[in-house]
This record gives sequence, structure tokens and C-alpha cells, in this order.
Amino acid sequence: YDTVKVWKKFGGEAISPTSVVLLQELDRFNILASTMSKSLTTLRRALKGEVGMSNELEDLSRALYNGQLPPIWRRLAPATKKNLATWMDHFLRRNQLYSGWINDGEPNVVWLSGLHIPESYLTALVQATCRKNGWPLDKSTLYTQVTEWETAEDVNERAHQGCFITGLYLEGASWDTHKSCLTRQKPKVLIQELPVMKVIPIESHKLKLQNTYQCPVYVTSDRRNAMSVGLVFQADLSTHEHISKWVLQGVCLILNTD
Repeated sequence: YDTVKVWKKFGGEAISPTSVVLLQELDRFNILASTMSKSLTTLRRALKGEVGMSNELEDLSRALYNGQLPPIWRRLAPATKKNLATWMDHFLRRNQLYSGWINDGEPNVVWLSGLHIPESYLTALVQATCRKNGWPLDKSTLYTQVTEWETAEDVNERAHQGCFITGLYLEGASWDTHKSCLTRQKPKVLIQELPVMKVIPIESHKLKLQNTYQCPVYVTSDRRNAMSVGLVFQADLSTHEHISKWVLQGVCLILNTD
């Protein structure tokens, strides 16, 4: 991707915070795609005997043979537990997300799972709203609402306030679409894709939540490490039962299925 051309297209110096996130995403994607291409070209030459087979190339060859994500690619990619085949599907879908964003503008529904650093988009959303309304950034936050739309294709327009996101999977509970609340996990169903979610920036002092479970959102099913790496944000999920039930069951949302 030509990031300079994209920068000019989205306003140059007057670029919006969310468009800055797109540029950062494209930079990371370009580095990953370039590394994939160069490493495969070098491996092909090594297999022909034109260059020596380094340890890194051996690791690449072994991973490809076993259908696993090569370490040299993994280091430059978003955290994942996917095998090579499902990761490639994810990689190609990310490419479609970025291409659509560049050609058609910011999407009606952002596939949060496709972003390298998803929390940066949510932060940019708050920044843009604060700039528009003159709110202090340190006194603003986000709250979420699960919509009735099952898929991104059902949404025909962008949110008037905030944004719509998709790509969230519920673990440890189910979502009742009729009552719009958390419910007991269905038998033999480990995860359930959540309907489209609306994310709304708001001034912190105006946020009053009742009967709401603040559900942690993680990048993968590994959840997070001791340094909280892997935690993206907390989503507000409506509940008719006591919040402690969902806490004890370890209910969370993840952005990437295994």
C-alpha cells in the first residue's frame, strides 16, 4: 500500500484520528506482506541450492510443511492461535478490510478482529469525538450496546455517534438476541459470535450503568498475561442475573477464534 497517497487522500495534515490508525495499520501490514514475500523467495532459492539454508529458513520450511504459522511471520502479525490455513484466510480478509477502507472510506461496521492494534482504533474514536465536542480527553470513556443486527451486512449506514464493530466472540455464556442480555451457555457451544456492537464515546461523569456486566475483551483465547497484554477494552453487556455469576464463570469476549 502507498501510505503517502493514502495520507493525502484522507486529508494530509488535517487527517482524522481514525485515518491515522489506518495508516499505522497499513505500515504494519506492508512490513508483514514484504517479509512473507521475501522469505518465500529466499526459501525457494535455498531449495534450489542457490543460497545456503539458514536456521530461519529451516524454521520457515518446517512450519509451512506442518501447516503452522512461521515464526518469522508470527513476530510481525497480530497475536493469534490460528494454524496457517485459517491465518491466511484472516490475512486475506484483513487485506480486503484495508482496501475497502481506502477506496470507499471508513466502513459502516469495522471488523475489529482485523486490526493489528484494535485498541488504537477505539482510542482514536474517543479522540475524534472529544475534538468535535470540546470534551477533555482524560474525562471521556466508551460504553457499548449490542445491536439487533446479526451481521455487518445488515447495517446500511454508519453510526451517527460512535461506530459499529464486529468480530467479537462470547466465551462462557450465550447472548439472548430476543431479550438482549446474557444467558446461560448452550450445551456443547463453546463460543458464540456476538451481533454487531455499537461503541459510543461519552463523558465519564454521564455514564450510569445498571444491570451491566463489564466484560473483558481479549485478542485470543489465551486471554492476557500478567502485564495485561492481550486485554483490548471492556464491553458493557446487559444482564438480568447478578454480575457475580458471569465473573465466576469467567465470561469474556475474544477477537480471534482458534
